[in-house]
Amino acid sequence: MADPRLVRWWPIAVVTLALAGLVVWRAPTSASSLTPADTSTASAPGAKPGAAHGDAAEASSADATPVSPAERSRERAAAGFVGSDRCAPCHAEEHAAWQGSQHARAMQHASAASVLGNFEGARLHYAGQVHRFEHQDGKYWVTTDGPDGQLHRYEVLYTFGVEPLQQYLVAGPGGRLQALPFAWDSRPRARGGQRWYHLHERDSVRAGDVLHWTAASQNWNHMCAECHSTHVTKGYDAAADRFTTTWSEISVGCEGCHGGGARHLDWTKARAPDPSKGLEVRFDERQNATWTRLPSGTAQRGKSPSSGTESATCAFCHSRRETLSQPLRHGAPLLDSVALELLTEPFYTSDGVMSDEVFTYGSFQQSKMAHAGVTCSDCHEPHAGRLRAEGNGVCASCHDPARFDVPAHHHHAASAAATPAASASATPSAPAAPRCVDCHMPARTYMGVDVRHDHGFRVPRPDLSVRLGIPSTCADCHGQKPASWAADAVRAWLGRPAQGYQTYTEVFARARTAPGDPAVVAELQQLATDSATPAIARATALASLRVAPTAASLAVLRSALADPDPLLRRAALGALGGYDPRRIAAVAAPLLADPVLAVRAEAARVLAGVDLGALSERAAQNLDGALREYIATQTLHADRAEAQNNLGLVFTRTGKPRDAEQAYLAALRIEPGYVPTYVNLADLYREFGRDVDGVALLRRGVARLPEQAELLHSLGLALVRQGHKDEALGPLKRAAELAPEQPRFQVVYQAALAALRPSPPAAHAQPSLGRP
Repeated sequence: MADPRLVRWWPIAVVTLALAGLVVWRAPTSASSLTPADTSTASAPGAKPGAAHGDAAEASSADATPVSPAERSRERAAAGFVGSDRCAPCHAEEHAAWQGSQHARAMQHASAASVLGNFEGARLHYAGQVHRFEHQDGKYWVTTDGPDGQLHRYEVLYTFGVEPLQQYLVAGPGGRLQALPFAWDSRPRARGGQRWYHLHERDSVRAGDVLHWTAASQNWNHMCAECHSTHVTKGYDAAADRFTTTWSEISVGCEGCHGGGARHLDWTKARAPDPSKGLEVRFDERQNATWTRLPSGTAQRGKSPSSGTESATCAFCHSRRETLSQPLRHGAPLLDSVALELLTEPFYTSDGVMSDEVFTYGSFQQSKMAHAGVTCSDCHEPHAGRLRAEGNGVCASCHDPARFDVPAHHHHAASAAATPAASASATPSAPAAPRCVDCHMPARTYMGVDVRHDHGFRVPRPDLSVRLGIPSTCADCHGQKPASWAADAVRAWLGRPAQGYQTYTEVFARARTAPGDPAVVAELQQLATDSATPAIARATALASLRVAPTAASLAVLRSALADPDPLLRRAALGALGGYDPRRIAAVAAPLLADPVLAVRAEAARVLAGVDLGALSERAAQNLDGALREYIATQTLHADRAEAQNNLGLVFTRTGKPRDAEQAYLAALRIEPGYVPTYVNLADLYREFGRDVDGVALLRRGVARLPEQAELLHSLGLALVRQGHKDEALGPLKRAAELAPEQPRFQVVYQAALAALRPSPPAAHAQPSLGRP
């Protein structure tokens, strides 16, 4: 995971569908390097001098297209992956269900059978240009603005997803594939579908924008591949700036979940005694598990608690996370492959409801359902990818409809499902009946048309919306009514405010507005030690303690380092980063040999550069090995600015300034607007007496990003160090104005005023900047 000093500065447009949910959100290449199909140059690989546009297109496509599964058959077999077709003879029913699923069609070669969009001369106006979609000689073409802002013609090589939208991939240089900005709305026409639309319809995204389709955020190799195909290896070579991305199967096949099938096939022939049947992972959590309906109307699991294996396998794609290693290690702990995003801004609101694109796992892990042992396949048929029942039926399998699907429970009329239009004039006494998901799984729309439901299964709390300003679930249907109206209605129904399983909303809300407040810190400490609280919420509380490195917090963190859940161990390690490394070296050192990769790598990051004299000989050896693993997790993403930035930090701490400088410079080549690297590289220059270089670097950053307070503040400090104190006041003042919520910026500016203007200032009047 990114270093705590690293700040996510840019919104990232995610290019996935719900059933093949991917995560993470980082990608490489400079947009200016994408070669349009109708740009012929003598240096284009394979292009002939004077070749027609089609020849150039074929050359660039061949250069960037990953090899097909058929071409990889020998390597695929060697890796133990045999393909979904080998599963069909013995598992015909499951295979047939899978063939109709979104997983089976997550990525396909562009053909008449796979392309859903209208390529018969369709036109779309966007950002002052006319974009065209054409079908010619069995190929599909899109004319759109390239990295230079001019219109170029690109061949569509692959389709991406099927519903409610389909995207299209074209070739870029160095083995890259990029997702085009136009998607086909595959919903029925009656629902507004059967049309082309831009993924950022309300904006005017142009070349050079971080959201432009030629930018890193739309790069398939990093952003999309591992969750739309099977057994993916990214294969980025930083020295050559080239991807050799491979898969065993173009879509999400049987082995995407079950792991390589070669050993299982061997078992079917030999039938040797083997409880695993040659499978890398067994999904047997629902086997012989019974659910008994209690008098309360809710079912209770009658078998030992779920092992979490099934949910963790789904989570590799259906979660917001950073990949730590490839390919996925089936059956291993989830955190051996990924580092999960906690309940932080901007990804979740303070009540833990999804805000940004986080997919499903992080929400589900907060739910009472997960705590009770519900697995993904209790509700979703895993091969077809569909719900096991329609409407409220899937909920009714555990929750007695006579108890819950009645007005006495939902306090709405037992009539048609609610709609925003119908409910606008509804009253608390007789609004239309909602579905279970309308109240307990609030929906958000991503990518323009893709409606997804939060999986926290929460009790609606409009009273918290009134007090804390968080979105109200009731407003999804009653959009014209204030949250206070809904809160009053709930209080009238129940005689009190509603209650729910998730009880940490107010603590997290206060932690976001007053993170260092002693009372808030005490609440976080208590939350972190509450075993009845979902682990992901406890981990978030632990991580939040980083801003309060007190003795009491350290005691809580030390206890969490021994927790059986690696998510808690990792979060506690991250919070130790707020302490003097010498103080926590002995505390964190045992985690350098943790059995889970994410924990070992985090321990290495926290202890990087610590005085080896503070460690035992064995711990020092473990640190060396864990540092190598951490560096490998970041090198895997060397195409990303944030990974290069993280490498720069660890190289700085371990006394490798030249390597650090090279990593920082690589980050700025990849993403010239990446703010943390400007600050970190300037700090590196300061440490080695190169403040002149640091000032020049920060000036370039400010020229590119004049409204970034962190850059302005850093520039002001650098100018002070160089003796240009009067000149420093301007950027320090501007930083304080741009970020009034940052006390550090204001304190420094006011201190500079006091130091440079001991008498009442004239030229630099102190601005009103809020709290000091």
